[in-house]
Amino acid sequence: MHKSDLEIAKASKMRPIAEIAEKLNVATEDLRPYGKYVAKLPLKLIDESKIKGKKLILVTAITPTVAGEGKTTASIGLTEGLNKIGIKSVVVLREPSLGPVFGMKGGAAGGGFAQVLPMASINLHFTGDFAAVEKAHNLLSALLDNHIHNQKNALNIDPRKIIWKRVMDMNERALRDIVIGLGGSSQGVPRESGFDITAASEVMAALCLSKDLMDLKEKLGNIIVGYTYQDEPVRAHQLKAQGAMAALLKHAIMPNLVQTIEGNPAILHGGPFANIAQGSNSIIATKMGLSLADYVVTEAGFASDLGGEKFLNLKCQYGGLKPDVAVIVTTIRALKSHAGIPFSELTKANPLAVREGLPNLEKHIENMKHFMLTPVIAINKFSTDSEEEIQEVTKICNSLGVKTAVSEAWEKGGDGAIDLAYAVKEAAESGMSNFTPLYSFEWGIEQKIETVTRKIYGAAEVEYSVKAKQQIKLFNKIGLDKLPICIAKTQYSLSDDPKLINKPSGFTVKIREFDIAAGAGFIVPIAGTIMRMPGLPSKPAAENIDIDAEGNITGLF
Repeated sequence: MHKSDLEIAKASKMRPIAEIAEKLNVATEDLRPYGKYVAKLPLKLIDESKIKGKKLILVTAITPTVAGEGKTTASIGLTEGLNKIGIKSVVVLREPSLGPVFGMKGGAAGGGFAQVLPMASINLHFTGDFAAVEKAHNLLSALLDNHIHNQKNALNIDPRKIIWKRVMDMNERALRDIVIGLGGSSQGVPRESGFDITAASEVMAALCLSKDLMDLKEKLGNIIVGYTYQDEPVRAHQLKAQGAMAALLKHAIMPNLVQTIEGNPAILHGGPFANIAQGSNSIIATKMGLSLADYVVTEAGFASDLGGEKFLNLKCQYGGLKPDVAVIVTTIRALKSHAGIPFSELTKANPLAVREGLPNLEKHIENMKHFMLTPVIAINKFSTDSEEEIQEVTKICNSLGVKTAVSEAWEKGGDGAIDLAYAVKEAAESGMSNFTPLYSFEWGIEQKIETVTRKIYGAAEVEYSVKAKQQIKLFNKIGLDKLPICIAKTQYSLSDDPKLINKPSGFTVKIREFDIAAGAGFIVPIAGTIMRMPGLPSKPAAENIDIDAEGNITGLF
């Protein structure tokens, strides 16, 4: 019987965080400790002069399925493997959100023998970064409504055009749409509002795209909270909010140093959603890793068409980052799922179904080649996978000139990822990659959208609603048309229809409206219906979590 992730984590011997820092040549006096096993890293450790020549490895995946792909586990395992073959490597990841932890998906600390520690702490409150983002976001909400109530709406804000909601780090469907200000004239001005989950906050997105604290403060000031009766944007700096918001984020802007099960350094920072934001850790954390190690392994949320595309077009352009390799994580079970095999039958050997599901993987390989990146395929192996099924993947990848490696990091830790580590090292040192973004920020909004939808999704057409066309005119008028795009769509399909699995073609992407993240620095075209505040499932994971009198937590994965 397999041990749970939490049991494996508890049985692992953790080193004091100062020992982990030593591996990165970080002095103890530069650490900001949070207990014995976690520390904040000050931004002064980022050294642009040391980044040149370092290797940045992006870990992405095929289109997600209910079978799971294990991207975080593969990222941690690859880092363990690289260190085992003598490469000074660090994994840089997002922080988990409490919504998935207490809901259905689970945490974001890896799994099996490829985890980051202390696992329970990381998955719960950790160092309070999410709480700081939540407080900064809600401070702006409070100042906005206070302005309308106490300052007689001197900025002439149209309450019907306020787009700034409130956030909390929990799945709570009852708060998606609410009415506030009820109870009489002393309780504020009644209006419609709602809550998003903290990971969906623009404050989170801005934090993860900032260069430093002053850059973050400027981004916070540029947040658009709503519009006047004349359709002029109202920004946070007009409410004098950015200083106090940045003050709340003074510590949250510093990345967190933790360790893997095998005692290698890991940096965790930020956690924006991948379908409505950029879906990757901060520019600061990535540059911290590149300043302190020779190889940095980092992942982007969901598949290459979501987190991968946004990492490459948006984060890399803002951060001046240049990846060397794109690892695409796949599983035999997921490929069979893309062939239409029901979940209950995925453990049965079925090489034909694997072959039928391979077009999805081929599309993600094509996507990385659009960016002039060398792909490496990581087959995240399960015990039910047959050798014949694995050969189906290897065969098609060989025909495309793409290297594959089986990863057994979940079961064997770094020893199970040595083949993958060598494949990544070879690709990184080959000089074959010449990373090139798909579009320039200077392009028009429609041109950027159509480039991504046609090249990365494989769409035949793009269709805009009347509302979307009106918003494009408004963005052009107020000078937001030069921002990059961050398309919000389902993660379950290359298209905007979650039912179209594998590699659909001939479809039309329908842009029904836009959100704006002018502070963080991107426009959000919305294709389909995207949930910014998830709900809990019928049997939430929270029901299994418990604690005893000695403070031992159980039931956490």
